[in-house]
Amino acid sequence: MIEEAPAFTPVTLLTGFLGSGKTTLLRRLLGDPALHDTAVIINEFGEVALDHLLVERLDGETVLLGSGCLCCTVRGELAATMRDLHSRRERGAIPMFRRLVIESTGLADPFPVLSTLRADPVLRHHFRAAGVVTTVDAVNGLAQLDRHVESMRQAAMADVIALTKTDIAGDEAIMPLQARLGALNPQAPLFRIADGPLPVNALLAAGRSPFKAVGEPDGTIAHTKARAFSIVVEEPIDWSSFGVWLTMLLNRHGTRILRVKGLLALRGEARPVAVDGVQSLVHAPTHLERWPDGDRRSKLVFIVEDLDPELIRRSFAAFARLGRAGTAALASADGT
Repeated sequence: MIEEAPAFTPVTLLTGFLGSGKTTLLRRLLGDPALHDTAVIINEFGEVALDHLLVERLDGETVLLGSGCLCCTVRGELAATMRDLHSRRERGAIPMFRRLVIESTGLADPFPVLSTLRADPVLRHHFRAAGVVTTVDAVNGLAQLDRHVESMRQAAMADVIALTKTDIAGDEAIMPLQARLGALNPQAPLFRIADGPLPVNALLAAGRSPFKAVGEPDGTIAHTKARAFSIVVEEPIDWSSFGVWLTMLLNRHGTRILRVKGLLALRGEARPVAVDGVQSLVHAPTHLERWPDGDRRSKLVFIVEDLDPELIRRSFAAFARLGRAGTAALASADGT
């Protein structure tokens, strides 16, 4: 019986700052039977300690791992490598894979990888973003967030945060770091992964889990000019007007809006709609089957960098005033 490939192969981005344990986490993930039908793209295969998992080299840059996973290097552009993997899977030249994990470099901004999925005409018809998993070093994480904008952006764009090295870090380091990460990205669940069984399902479900209701996060992240804040709306929202507003907002300020995630109550719609954007990239909205709790107000959580939250709040207030009358005047709304 010939296995059929999924209509849209889920793509998980594994990122994290230099030395934060991405490769260690990847090796543990690939050892789980649940990932036997996974393809992995990494930057330079020779630098990744997966040799004990190798059983067969399929060509100069692709290997079949003992777990059944497929591993290859980036040859030139990421999009070209993904298109090649898809083509060879379609021809039966490589084993079937049903998910893809991309491990980025320690200094990478997650946004270019995510935008590749949307921008490439071939990829967007065969792959879908399934979430960003970011590793954070419990020993050095606080200093890295303060000193390196790459570390801050990786954590801010995460769908789930994997806290590493908690077995060698004391509570005096872990607790302040967890508080900092919670203020920076209140929507991302955090897992300590140094000890005990690896929460594989939770990690790979990143980006597909229901929106987590929050209170009113509003905190500045020291030295990084990044902050998280929320907007809560009492009345149902007009979807068309909201779409125009969000598009215009991200077109103007997208490079400084690291993440926007929300659960909306729409006019004429009983079910909640989840929205999710990274910089200027907005994923397709998701209709959830039910509200996660009794609170049916619309909630938007923004993570911004060097951008005054009041600018967005004023812009949204202008949108809300115009929502019932239409969207024609939105172009002159403050902040868009």
